[in-house]
Amino acid sequence: MRYSLIFHAREPQGGGPQPSPEVMEEMQKLMTDYADALDSAGVFIAAEMFEPQQATTTVTRRGGSVVIEDGPFAATKEALVGVFVIDVESRTAALAWAEKFPGTNYGVVEVRAAAVSYIDGGWVHAQASQ
Repeated sequence: MRYSLIFHAREPQGGGPQPSPEVMEEMQKLMTDYADALDSAGVFIAAEMFEPQQATTTVTRRGGSVVIEDGPFAATKEALVGVFVIDVESRTAALAWAEKFPGTNYGVVEVRAAAVSYIDGGWVHAQASQ
């Protein structure tokens, strides 16, 4: 079953104290080690770390017209920073991987099961398991 580990945190560019280059380098190493562990365990699907939310462009359709705007959908203190998609046998296994996520030291990881996934050219409905 696929789960997304959705990472929310304050962005370094958010006006607060900036992490030192050493801290950023250590976090990158921890994230690489984490992704390598997921891959070695055979549960890794994908990982994406996003550009700052100030670089976001939103696209909506209102009244039949497409509206394209610079900036995030909502202004928040914490931003969607990235996502790891894993394929594990249960929610318990997904939570175990989330507990190891290095970003939990300064952010929040939301664990969400996929209801439907597009795999090998078709939509596959997930079977929830505990």
